[in-house]
Amino acid sequence: MKRVKAACITQTLHFLLKEDYGHDYAVKMVEEEVKKYKSQLDKSGTKYKILSETKQKDGSVIIEIKKQYNTSPVGDYLN
Repeated sequence: MKRVKAACITQTLHFLLKEDYGHDYAVKMVEEEVKKYKSQLDKSGTKYKILSETKQKDGSVIIEIKKQYNTSPVGDYLN
């Protein structure tokens, strides 16, 4: 029998600009989407650590994040 003692997943997320809108509005929407994503992680109780958050020249945002996998314990992964 095996049990998961600790598990995390590392993701690189690219929040892209929507092409249907003007540039300034699309940048504002990306910023709101990033804020909403972080808020949802907090609301769901998912443990996470943002490794980097980089705003690109075009206004899009790239986030590298290490987060809890499902409901598994995170062990020392987020230290």
